[in-house]
Amino acid sequence: MMRVDRKHPWRESEAAQRLGVRYPIIQGPFGGLSSVALAASVSNSGGLGSFGAAQLSPTQIKETVAQLRESTDKPFSINLWVSTYDEAAPSTTGARIEASVLATQHYFAELNIPTPEAPKFSAPDFNAQVDALLQARPPVASFIFGIPPKSVLEACRTSGIVTIGSATTGDEAKAVADAGMDLVVASGFEAGGHRGSFLSPAEASLTGTFALIPQVADTVGIPVIAAGGIADARGIVAAFALGADAVQVGTAFLVCEGSGIGPLHRRALLSDAVRSTGLSRYFSGRLARGIRNRFMNDMDKSALDPLPYPLQRALMRPYTEAATRQERTDFLPLWAGQAAALIRHTTVEALMESLIRETDELYRNLSL
Repeated sequence: MMRVDRKHPWRESEAAQRLGVRYPIIQGPFGGLSSVALAASVSNSGGLGSFGAAQLSPTQIKETVAQLRESTDKPFSINLWVSTYDEAAPSTTGARIEASVLATQHYFAELNIPTPEAPKFSAPDFNAQVDALLQARPPVASFIFGIPPKSVLEACRTSGIVTIGSATTGDEAKAVADAGMDLVVASGFEAGGHRGSFLSPAEASLTGTFALIPQVADTVGIPVIAAGGIADARGIVAAFALGADAVQVGTAFLVCEGSGIGPLHRRALLSDAVRSTGLSRYFSGRLARGIRNRFMNDMDKSALDPLPYPLQRALMRPYTEAATRQERTDFLPLWAGQAAALIRHTTVEALMESLIRETDELYRNLSL
């Protein structure tokens, strides 16, 4: 039978139309590893570039949106964390914090740096951040670790800002849709970085991408963005077959030139080390997936209870800064998803070209 040579409608999915992009391929937001250069490159290549602004001040959010507008005339997204701290963080006792400092002091000694002072609670003001976002009016706003208040979503709608929520379970996806958000990310546990669970603890919300996508697609009436374990065209086709309208690609973009990762992290992502990743709270206080190393393995064996976010993150900051200076990857948080071993490209242009061309080829082959 003759092969049918035509473009598959995956390119013109409902998600692509709502987002105003040429291809339904979204770059995952990377928090402190984001860069204007990377997000703009993805948008200029026809996808949706994203900038993780969770740690930015309101002024920095406005400046970032302005820089993105100077770098691209295509849609882009700004990502915020709705929950900027764990509920237990403000009331964590000094005694518990001191105990955590003492329990990790041998690492500081090994790095030949003084044991830091006990961290004090401090977290970004989500309300101030979202006010800045509304003033800056990016084309798309995505949210993780919860659902913004109804007033915020209404303001986004009035301002023409498309909203994306994130879910790690079917129940969370339903909550996102019921709140009136425009699209939902179905984030499987294969994804790198932080798990954005908000209805149940992250450890109780570890559903794989292949199981999660159809559950979400069957539950909500808004476009579904598949995330977690997607790094090539095979992942895209599989996600669409399961009911997704778009895909979110994280680690494969993180390794590309222009991202905010350092050389140690980039080399690790391009090494065999990516074949072993794990979930840990010990770097930040919130569950996140990264390349397994000595620190993660040691902590898994310990009886130490990590501090709530962001106290644990603050405690570990001097440690990770010293480890970076000393090039000790066995001590660093090296965020990576389970599909990192599939990475073949180190530029946005090459990655996007490969994803688009090979997805079209797979669909043509499936149309025999």
